[in-house]
Amino acid sequence: MAAASSSDYDGCGAESNEANSKWLDAHYDPMANIHTFSACLALADLHGDGEYKLVVGDLGPGGQQPRLKVLKGPLVMTESPLPALPAAAATFLMEQHEPQTPALALASGPCVYVYKNLRPYFKFSLPQLPPNPLEQDLWNQAKEDRIDPLTLKEMLESIRETAEEPLSVQSLRFLQLELSEMEAFVNQHKSNSIKRQTVITTMTTLKKNLADEDAVSCLVLGTENKELLVLDPEAFTILAKMSLPSVPVFLEVSGQFDVEFRLAAACRNGNIYILRRDSKHPKYCIELSAQPVGLIRVHKVLVVGSTQDSLHGFTHKGKKLWTVQMPAAILTMNLLEQHSRGLQAVMAGLANGEVRIYRDKALLNVIHTPDAVTSLCFGRYGREDNTLIMTTRGGGLIIKILKRTAVFVEGGGEVGPPPAQAMKLNVPRKTRLYVDQTLREREAGTAMHRAFQTDLYLLRLRAARAYLQALESSLSPVSATAREPLKLHAVVQGLGPTFKLTLHLQNTSTARPVLGLLVCCLYNEALYSLPRAFFKVPLLVPGLNYPLETFVESLSNKGISDIIKVLVLREGQSAPLLSAHINMPGSEGLAAA
Repeated sequence: MAAASSSDYDGCGAESNEANSKWLDAHYDPMANIHTFSACLALADLHGDGEYKLVVGDLGPGGQQPRLKVLKGPLVMTESPLPALPAAAATFLMEQHEPQTPALALASGPCVYVYKNLRPYFKFSLPQLPPNPLEQDLWNQAKEDRIDPLTLKEMLESIRETAEEPLSVQSLRFLQLELSEMEAFVNQHKSNSIKRQTVITTMTTLKKNLADEDAVSCLVLGTENKELLVLDPEAFTILAKMSLPSVPVFLEVSGQFDVEFRLAAACRNGNIYILRRDSKHPKYCIELSAQPVGLIRVHKVLVVGSTQDSLHGFTHKGKKLWTVQMPAAILTMNLLEQHSRGLQAVMAGLANGEVRIYRDKALLNVIHTPDAVTSLCFGRYGREDNTLIMTTRGGGLIIKILKRTAVFVEGGGEVGPPPAQAMKLNVPRKTRLYVDQTLREREAGTAMHRAFQTDLYLLRLRAARAYLQALESSLSPVSATAREPLKLHAVVQGLGPTFKLTLHLQNTSTARPVLGLLVCCLYNEALYSLPRAFFKVPLLVPGLNYPLETFVESLSNKGISDIIKVLVLREGQSAPLLSAHINMPGSEGLAAA
């Protein structure tokens, strides 16, 4: 064991000695031979004895086999081989029975391996995908010796370049062989059925029906075929399946599966998609200017690290809140949550050997490490609540413990609550009427809520019906169809009894003129007289405003006014394209006479 030669810095100033540092150097082993990333680290009480262990999905570099390692303190307690590279590790509760011992889920290849008490418990395999029909037909021809291996290779390469669906593993292996090895491979595998299997790219957990810390959780899987799967924690059946436009690489969830949840997926196309309960497709999309390297949810803010060496904060609806530029490339990210102080912050491991801790865009702390950090994990380890575990690019292991007296400060601000929090509010005394209303609301709260909801639904229904009626009867002054993009508004001038009515008609399309329109005016003939109540409209050039003038004469000597309806029609059609209702003013000339 060796002490980590690292320094500590916060927003108030540099701190180089351990006495002023917020962290205790618990362990540093540069030869630990642990190569992994943050998604494959998990902390859990695997035996229910209060002793938290570290679970590591080791990638096994240098041709070594991937392994599942469990560390207790600085030592490796158990180690077992894995059939494929690990994609993610997570701990979750499968049931509420006592004693509550969490299960360990490790995603590797197309399978999720579930362990209980560090013993194999269940293996979930992703459902197989239907093979490409052209690929299946080629292997059937090879089985009947109707095509030679060289032709088979050329046809498979053509399918791989043109088809949207990827080839099966058998075909991909065949395309990697030399010409001398192809015939033996075809003879060995031509009788096998073609199987196309996807793999898991990312995994996280989602609470089932309660938000408690010890509540049952579901597994959420992201797959290579652009899907998200939610698994039942007991039967390991697929509860929900959602589709994405691209392959997910990072997942963040909030809420409960049975109540309401939000799911954010960062994908390989550089976008982040937001999904909600009962939605098969994304509801919102966040377009990034670079590829994401990490995705963390801090309260209601999604913090994204990008390959442009920057951190971005977004709302769940895609609005960008802030951006922070990093001094070096971001290698890994994870969440720092200090329950005793209610702190949630983002940890970012940089290529220059720094680990930076941010709350929103405020820098809280900087840790310098002897090598670049490739994975981060913060939580309870052993019997210490606030432990930071880091693995380095060279395979080293660094363990630090946050001091119980440490307080993260934003910049040079004061520690503790703001002064306004200590001011007493001048709360008025409770009157008898207030108490009676409170008792009434408490007793009839359900009925009041139902009445409010009923009125709200009726209001929405009436608004929808009125909107539909306006669309069907073309009561809007703006055309609702893309084929006839028109806009109409009217101006009435004069005191009476003769008024000048000017109709401003405009073609709002970008390039297409409109021809063959008619204008018709509907009015009460006992009150008004129009010399031009029906006339043709000239050719409407896009973007220009065409004033169409006519005169209206008031016939009533009692100052009575009415509505004149103006309809814009297409020749040969009875349904109007758009309409306007003009409230005519009273004739002041007749009234004065």
